[in-house]
Amino acid sequence: MTRNARSNPAQAVEAVAGVRLDLWLWAARFFKTRSLAKHAIEHGRIEVGGQRAKASRTLREGDRLKIERGEEAFVVEVLALSDQRGPATVARTLYREDEASREARERQRALRAAARTGYRPPSSKPDKRARRLIRALGDIDAT
Repeated sequence: MTRNARSNPAQAVEAVAGVRLDLWLWAARFFKTRSLAKHAIEHGRIEVGGQRAKASRTLREGDRLKIERGEEAFVVEVLALSDQRGPATVARTLYREDEASREARERQRALRAAARTGYRPPSSKPDKRARRLIRALGDIDAT
């Protein structure tokens, strides 16, 4: 890589024949570290073309990935290859996410937010009177 490519991250996306899967996932900012990407691959949370892959698998342009990260699932197509992590704006140019995948993620996020709206954690610990009421309510089931 030339000195100009280091100073301009947009030029860091080069035409490479292939890149390791764990490196690409890290460069595309799906995981904070390469070891987290490798861990996800080893536990079957990453699929390439519908099949489980190894971290050392060579990724090529046009490959389709299914990435499960926590409660989110992404289905993306690889548009460009990079083995260096750059800014998020450059990382977004490395892949294109399916519309169905994006809509499903947004729906799940909305469901999780709706499930949390009804619960409000108490602002402080219960006082002596509240503790007595809690214990009294607990005794109802004992009879």
